[in-house]
Amino acid sequence: MTGGDRYLPNTRRLCALLIPAAAYLAWASWFRPLDGSGTVDGTIGVLLGLYICSHPAANGIDLIFLERGAFRRVTSRWSGVRWLALNGVVMFVGWLVIVAGATEVFARGRG
Repeated sequence: MTGGDRYLPNTRRLCALLIPAAAYLAWASWFRPLDGSGTVDGTIGVLLGLYICSHPAANGIDLIFLERGAFRRVTSRWSGVRWLALNGVVMFVGWLVIVAGATEVFARGRG
């Protein structure tokens, strides 16, 4: 994206990130670890959670630094507020995936 382009939020990508997050959280809750100790499953969860959190974090950095006054413009419309809320939800769900993965590594990894 060049400097003259306006910042356009991508809500489809953010919504799409919720699908693997929900799948991992469901799988980590109801199924046995692949390797028996939870190390592989937990590592996958932590890496997936970091990837999921990276998108809303990048959006926040872009919003702050990409274009002067972009935050004010985004928050002045209801669609922008919804987009910011979606970023918050995706960040929170990514954090849950990281916590679930770390729990998998440390709780089951010792047993």
